[in-house]
Order: sequence, then C-alpha cells, then structure tokens
Amino acid sequence: MRRNNLSLVLVALAVILSGCAKPEVRNINAPGANIICFGDSLTFGYGANSGEDYPAALAKLVDLPVINAGVDGDTTFAALERLENDVLAKNPRLVIVEFCGNDFLKKITKEQTVENLSKIIDRIQARGSMAALVDISAGMFFQEYRSVFKKLADEKKAIFIPVVLSKIITNPVMKSDFFHPNARGYREIARRIHRLIALYINIK
Repeated sequence: MRRNNLSLVLVALAVILSGCAKPEVRNINAPGANIICFGDSLTFGYGANSGEDYPAALAKLVDLPVINAGVDGDTTFAALERLENDVLAKNPRLVIVEFCGNDFLKKITKEQTVENLSKIIDRIQARGSMAALVDISAGMFFQEYRSVFKKLADEKKAIFIPVVLSKIITNPVMKSDFFHPNARGYREIARRIHRLIALYINIK
C-alpha cells in the first residue's frame, strides 16, 4: 500500500507549512510489529458488519498489521484486566487506546477513568510501545473529557487524537444508531486516526 508514502509526505508538508513542530512521543523507535486498536464498542465496530470496523479500515491505510482488540461494553476497569493478554502479549508497536463511553454510562467518575487510562498508557509505554489516546468528544458531547484527555496525552507523551466523532454522530448517513457509526463512519474515523499517527508509524 504505497499510497501511504504520499500520505506521509502530505502530513509532513502540512506540519512544515503550519510552522508547528511534531509533538514528542515516547518510544518513537518502538520495535514492535503490530498496531493494536484497544477499545470498546467503537473499536469493536458495533453497528457495522464484520470487516467494516475502523481497525479494518485503518489496515488498508498502513503497512503494519492492525489487530482489533475492541470489546463491546468495556470500561477502563475491564480494559486494565485484559491489557496483558489482548495487547501487550501481541508485540505492539503502537496501541490506539479508545475508552470513555461505558465509564460514563456506568457512572465511573471522570477522575477514575483518567487514572485507569494513565495506568494503561504507563504499561504500554513500559512495554516499549507507543501509545495514542482517542478523544471521543464531539461538540458538547463528552466535552468534559476533552481537556483532561489532552492533558494526559501531553504528560505521557502519547499521540493525542481529538474529537474523532465530530460531524459523525450528528450525521445520519454515518451512523447506525444514536451513538455508533456505520461502515462509512468507521472509515472516516480510520482516516482521522491515520492522519495523526502517520508520521510516527512510518519512521524506521
């Protein structure tokens, strides 16, 4: 999939033209072989057919294998319990972490969610892998998590992927229900994530 090379050039050019330096990311030279998408129903691909989830779409945009480690209904507590077997044991180069919605629904405090995510990122980075943190806010939706997720990503030197659902959850042609995207919506999520990880996963 050599079109990635063009994508990388375009992303790099955008950074140069904007005058912004690429944010520093811990474990930039991670030796792992895989991208692990670690999350809940949004990663699992709820609302779309098998093979239409965002990790499957992302796999078409990168040269690394992409593993879907999403579990419908997962909270950050459940994620901590399965982190070793579902993620760290699978030789990750980059782990894309997407959790929040079920914590909110199950009344887990924002502070506890952030604490659990901090532990998840610490363990990923201790493994020698890069981490990316996904913000699922969009407009007023989950906006109270946006700034704390950004702060956490900055503190941990993780890639931050903001407002990944923006203009998806308000667009009926991209949704399968009130909250979950359909295949078209997941393809857009994959494109947004790829734009922000491209400069890091293509470094040799």
